[in-house]
Amino acid sequence: MSLNKQTALPTLVVLISGSGSNLQAIINAIKAGRLNARIAAVISNRADVLGLQRATDAGIPTVTLDHTRFDSRAAFDQALQAQIDGFEPDLVVLAGFMRILTPDFVRHYAGRMLNIHPSLLPLYKGIHTHRRVLEDGGHEHGVSVHFVTPELDGGPVIIQAKVPVLPSDTEQSLAQRIQEQEHIIYPRAIQWFVEGRLTLEGNQAMLDGKALTRPAQHLN
Repeated sequence: MSLNKQTALPTLVVLISGSGSNLQAIINAIKAGRLNARIAAVISNRADVLGLQRATDAGIPTVTLDHTRFDSRAAFDQALQAQIDGFEPDLVVLAGFMRILTPDFVRHYAGRMLNIHPSLLPLYKGIHTHRRVLEDGGHEHGVSVHFVTPELDGGPVIIQAKVPVLPSDTEQSLAQRIQEQEHIIYPRAIQWFVEGRLTLEGNQAMLDGKALTRPAQHLN
């Protein structure tokens, strides 16, 4: 990380596509002193989403980059990369950014881009995870923070939180309980990174110099 300036806080750029609840959790963690970082910008591929208003309310610069205005996924990612790099972030944080990223883009940020996914990876990669767990009759669900690699939702997992699936659960009730856990573990993983405790070596997440052969677990 480029943390050679003594007085500078580690810098984040957060990418969103919607309401930005995890963005708000990160903002709250910074305000509470639980996360020692600065959000340099919030970038959305969709205009008029609540997440942009959350950023504005917190005094954070915003950028909207409409993916529909680009001829290809690669062209969009190149423009997105240029926007991100203009802020010189130490870490890129995907917080509900609903785009499949090109391998070149992912490689450019190798080891300095995190994502949060609403399942206990490697289970239920992709979308509609709550619905799929319920359809399968699963008894346990959860959320994972992981490094981003070219494989969709396939990067090394850093930390997970588990929740039971209740007989009365709907997609909405399950999603709400999962989201509560997201808001705890994502700022925690980001703090590990900005402290220099969390790194990616090869395809292995390392915490305090030791391989995370199993993800760290947040106990409810």
